[in-house]
Amino acid sequence: MKRHLVTKTIEPQAVPVPRWKILIHDDPITTFQFVETLLATRFAKSTGEAQRIAQETHDTGVALVTVLPLETAEFKVEQAHLAARAAGFPLTFSLEPAD
Repeated sequence: MKRHLVTKTIEPQAVPVPRWKILIHDDPITTFQFVETLLATRFAKSTGEAQRIAQETHDTGVALVTVLPLETAEFKVEQAHLAARAAGFPLTFSLEPAD
């Protein structure tokens, strides 16, 4: 009796990656110019978008910067905090689940 081997290709299923919000918080010391430059350089925001986020942060106390996978979000926040501290500013970012 002959046996036939049947193979089946199983396609990997994309597992949704949890996404996290990066929030920027207002403080009375960090300058608008520094915030706008940081948003442009660390978060690839256009000049207009950086200005809008900076103004919203000033007006409401907190603003959404972007939504990213956790590892990327943590890295970007760490880099932004390091840049702020190096410039002598207490600027703070936080993370919260997007979903």
